[in-house]
Amino acid sequence: MSAAASPPPVLDMVLITGMSGSGKSVALHALEDAGYYCVDNLPPELLLPFVALEKQNGATRVAIAMDVRSATSLPLVPQQLKQMSEQGVAVQSIFLDASTDTLLRRFSETRRLHPLSRRNAADQQRALVDAIDEERELLGDMREQAHVIDTSMIRASQLQGYVKALIASPATQLTLVFESFAFKRGVPVDADYVFDVRMLPNPHYEASLRHLTGKDPEVIDYLKGHAEVGDMARHIEQFIGHWLQALVRDHRSYVTVAIGCTGGQHRSVYLVEQLAAAFSQNWVTLKRHRELDAAL
Repeated sequence: MSAAASPPPVLDMVLITGMSGSGKSVALHALEDAGYYCVDNLPPELLLPFVALEKQNGATRVAIAMDVRSATSLPLVPQQLKQMSEQGVAVQSIFLDASTDTLLRRFSETRRLHPLSRRNAADQQRALVDAIDEERELLGDMREQAHVIDTSMIRASQLQGYVKALIASPATQLTLVFESFAFKRGVPVDADYVFDVRMLPNPHYEASLRHLTGKDPEVIDYLKGHAEVGDMARHIEQFIGHWLQALVRDHRSYVTVAIGCTGGQHRSVYLVEQLAAAFSQNWVTLKRHRELDAAL
């Protein structure tokens, strides 16, 4: 009696999209390092045939980058992703974003031409701003269906780490991302919820704690000693916990909760650590410390 045939391997597909200049090449390199077969700038018309071919060839991991250069056919993609999911493909969609000021600076530094720029415009700076605004509008639907990473304030190595952490989490479960940040460096544009904790006691004003972070025992003890810090942690936990099932019913794959303080070093870091620990008992959770990670 012959052994039963083994089921075909599940194909894990990551789609990288986002704004021009936001770091898609960096993300694709991270996926290549993680063992994915990567294709850059695949036309949407070829997405389904490409995935079918890779499944036929027994591939288990593929990553595809698409951008506004395929603008006319991008509206096809959301339905294609839905169709692939129904066929058993594990689809993860990541959208890289950045502030307009950041994108302007990056294009200026590299002297690259934006894909939507008008070469003969009299005011090239204005033409670039218009191109970025147009790109945001064209990619709006894809952004809504993806996990968004704000690359404005992070280095290439941070982005690579974030992408690798995301693909390691189950694509079929909702993943909670808790992120600390400094208000003085801007609010992350990838946040679904933003909580301002600058009104809490600040360890920065204690000389012995100033050089430490919200991960250090001395800072933890200091913050635990203030009832309002515990109240804030409890209120945020209750709010997020109340809406999680509704987010699951809305077919959300990722929810990013950003906690901000002045410097992104003490209070926000402490609260991210506390919240991630609380939710990790029942949910897939990831932690990011934007300012601390940048210093590594």
